[in-house]
Amino acid sequence: MKNCLTIAGSDCSGGAGIQADLKTFSALGTFGMSVVSAVVAENTSRVISIQDIDVKILEDQIDAVFEDIEVAAVKVGMLPGIESMRAVAAKLREYRPPVIVMDPVMVATGGGNLMNPEALGTLKKELIPVVTLLTPNIPEVEIIAGTGIRTQEDMKAAAVEIHRMGAQNVLIKGGHLEGEAYDLLYDGVNFYSFSAERIDTKNTHGTGCTLSSAITANLAKGMDMPSAVAEAKRYLTEAIRHGLAIGKGHGPTNHFHEFYRMN
Repeated sequence: MKNCLTIAGSDCSGGAGIQADLKTFSALGTFGMSVVSAVVAENTSRVISIQDIDVKILEDQIDAVFEDIEVAAVKVGMLPGIESMRAVAAKLREYRPPVIVMDPVMVATGGGNLMNPEALGTLKKELIPVVTLLTPNIPEVEIIAGTGIRTQEDMKAAAVEIHRMGAQNVLIKGGHLEGEAYDLLYDGVNFYSFSAERIDTKNTHGTGCTLSSAITANLAKGMDMPSAVAEAKRYLTEAIRHGLAIGKGHGPTNHFHEFYRMN
């Protein structure tokens, strides 16, 4: 069994963040480990407050995992500030895990900023150059690339621009556009398109976390990048289809939908 590590914020309502990542890792047959970057008091409707984890504790968590356990792949999610970004980037350069997938979490599904806007420069300079795959959604792409996204051609241009910042691969999630759920992968040479039906539901809390952690698990198991993305998108589509009407806002996806349907 491959070991996957998530470095991300904690979602006490269980639908996003490290909770979603660990559920996804388990559902896809990998062993999940976690480093908590922030404790987020949130639910399906709103973010109430955020407590950043002390940088020393953040670094110690990473050291505790890597000094003892072989890590096949790392998923990086919410890093709220400049210091946490610098610390994580330095540790990733130190330990050099074979796969690093980053979901640049900036805003929660239910609203609320999850990243300090002043940290954008650090994200570009320190973290993007070390990742194997960056998985921004359209609003995040517009912030990172500094350009508006209205069409698939806009997505291609933005992917090229972000690749120039140092990411080996860029997956732009097009869920905010009209029509089918269309995602675009760019590896520096080729573009790959992934489409799935758009499911009419409000239960989409944690979809970005789930997709990026599913890709991480698939890469850890040896899939090539296009296959890892395609299989992760299939998994997420079904998790959304069987989403859970929990809470008063955006309910979570059903990470164990395949198991629940069997029993």
